[in-house]
Amino acid sequence: MEGVDYLIDERKKAQFDVEAMKVAWAGSRETLEVSNRMAKLVANDPVFEKFTRPMLGRKELFKNTLRKAAHGWKLIVDLRLTVLCNHHCFHLTVQFLLISEEEAKWLRLYIDEPAYTDLHWGMFIPAIEGQGTEEQKKKWLPLAQKMKIIGCYAQTELGHGSNVQGLETTATFDPQADEFVIHSPTLTSSKWWPGGLGKASTHALVYARLIVGGEFHGVHGFIVQLRSLEDHSPLPGITVGDIGLKFGNGAYNTMDNGVLRFDHVRIPRNQMLMRVSQVTKEGKYMQSDVPRQLIYGTMVYVRQTIVADASKALSRAVCIATRYSAVRRQFGSRNGGPETQVIDYKTQQSRLFPLLASAYAFRFVGEWLKWLYTDVKQRLEANDFSTLPEAHACTAGLKSLTTTATADGIEECRKLCGGHGYLVSSGLPELFAVYIPACTYEGDNVVLLLQVARFLVKTVSELGYKQPVGTTAYMGRMAALMQNNCAVRTAEDWLNPGAIVEAFEVRAARMSVACGQRLAKFENPEEGFAELASDLVEASVAHCQLIVVSKFIEKLKQDIPGKGVKQSLEILCYVYALFLLHKHQGDFLAIGYLTPKQALLANDQLRTLYSKVRPNAIVLVDSFNYTDHYLGSILGRYDGNVYPKLYDAAWQDPLNDSDVADGFHQYVQPILKQKLHSAKL
Repeated sequence: MEGVDYLIDERKKAQFDVEAMKVAWAGSRETLEVSNRMAKLVANDPVFEKFTRPMLGRKELFKNTLRKAAHGWKLIVDLRLTVLCNHHCFHLTVQFLLISEEEAKWLRLYIDEPAYTDLHWGMFIPAIEGQGTEEQKKKWLPLAQKMKIIGCYAQTELGHGSNVQGLETTATFDPQADEFVIHSPTLTSSKWWPGGLGKASTHALVYARLIVGGEFHGVHGFIVQLRSLEDHSPLPGITVGDIGLKFGNGAYNTMDNGVLRFDHVRIPRNQMLMRVSQVTKEGKYMQSDVPRQLIYGTMVYVRQTIVADASKALSRAVCIATRYSAVRRQFGSRNGGPETQVIDYKTQQSRLFPLLASAYAFRFVGEWLKWLYTDVKQRLEANDFSTLPEAHACTAGLKSLTTTATADGIEECRKLCGGHGYLVSSGLPELFAVYIPACTYEGDNVVLLLQVARFLVKTVSELGYKQPVGTTAYMGRMAALMQNNCAVRTAEDWLNPGAIVEAFEVRAARMSVACGQRLAKFENPEEGFAELASDLVEASVAHCQLIVVSKFIEKLKQDIPGKGVKQSLEILCYVYALFLLHKHQGDFLAIGYLTPKQALLANDQLRTLYSKVRPNAIVLVDSFNYTDHYLGSILGRYDGNVYPKLYDAAWQDPLNDSDVADGFHQYVQPILKQKLHSAKL
């Protein structure tokens, strides 16, 4: 049981109040308590067992997911009814949803299995809330929230994803029948990828080209029933099914991603989402009094949840890799003593600790994005659209930055676990396979960064007469940023938050200005944008990294209770910032802000910071507060008892049900007996 001893000793090194750090990670004591309750509820329920998932065939896997989703929903209903009864409320039908959605959210998280319910709650309902009229919300939301219907979000097509305006599905208004005719005119117009569509959804929010009186009015959303509510069979004119196996073992194959085609399917006119624009019974297309910009509120909401999910996924991988790095010993033994813990090698620290710091950085920028969403929503409701372009660019960029870094980070954590990281029982291959779609859903990450670039270039071009706001406010000091160079003289100077923020501001500002100057040389702006796309992407990354660094530093200005908590977070903040500075030092040198010596000083300080992270590494990942069930990893076990559990798990594989494998006598024995020529293969 050596592993157990390793982690006990590691936890004795803690230099901060671990419980207080758990609160800092969760955001509040109340959130931590809710999270704990739901984590224990799932971990102690045998229905939610998941370690055999990768060994199941597709049909069995999907049926098992349906069972878990049903059991999860039953728990949510039971919890809601219990809470309502405890409050002496007997109007259960009317008050069905009074229990905190927070608990239901954490329950779904800890069940930890992609399911048809994900898009129902994450996209279908929010889209109706954001784009539906009051009448439409009154009709559809109670049905969806009580799961009397199951919805999905059908936007992406076989031939179009990020280019929403290029979607081919049509919705043609028939004024005689007061209906829309939904049609898939080509093979590539088939809806492709929506989760829940393949087998479970009864309805879809379908995005299609609106055609009224032969005139195209852009892409709009329509609520379309797909299957009978009696026997679940597809309705006339609808061809629907699953698109097949995806990357990984169990992974995202628990989800019925679907394909959908329409053959002149008719729906009532009032099933077009009409909060922003409407089609009258007479066939007149008109904008409502509600500004079109309101639909972007839903987009901001979805992308801030994606950033929050990135911190959860990366922190899981980092927790596994950090614990295992403390358990694993390799080389370095002298005079028969123990070998060196892998976590003590600087090469391991230089790869692992920046990922640990990134998990915290993404957690706090996600926390800030929740505030941003609330602020944007309130402004939109007050017809204040001044911050909307910046908020849209900010959330698009952070979605791209955090999901790319998280996908790469999970794979790096797998490699940090050596050969054992390749085992499914390590939890890392499945986590990677489940997570990587985030890099392409809700916008391909490169396309999103190019959207950010357009906003940055426009902001730079307007500096003479328009004050930049929000995360671009630093550009209002453009003259100073273009002139100032780094004043750092010693490695310790890099522990100055002001010096760090200035470095990232100067880099982002100068790269954006350089792109704008190069674009100005092209007669055709779009030609220039295409030619300079790679440079524009790099400028966007610089801007987004500045946001994350700035928000981490702003977090540290808050009152953070608990012995040593703030100091430990400061170390992680500096690790995150200086790691990025080292990784992208070519940018800082190329723009003339840093000298080679200053870049070396930053790297010297970074190595020193790794030594400060090392004593707290295990308790920093303990602070994520993940149960062994949620981690789903033998390598990341809380008790560190890795090797006996790996050994036991090997014998549970179905191949070990018998000493002689099925097929041996038919295919292998003839080779051994040199009788292959006479064997019946």
